Amino acid sequence: MSQNLRWQKSSYSAGDSDNDCLEIAATPTTLCLRESDHPTTLLTPTPTALRALLTELKSAGRS
Repeated sequence: MSQNLRWQKSSYSAGDSDNDCLEIAATPTTLCLRESDHPTTLLTPTPTALRALLTELKSAGRS
């Protein structure tokens, strides 16, 4: 992506010097995800795919 993105860390990040966390950034048309220890690899899921991912992660946390 050519534009400067404003990345925000997940609230589940430990907040210490360990950089293993999920970061998210939004543009007017896209939601971008990246892992902080691989910042050049971006995921840009469709809303449907992101909803499915979040639903699966939430259900996995309840088991």
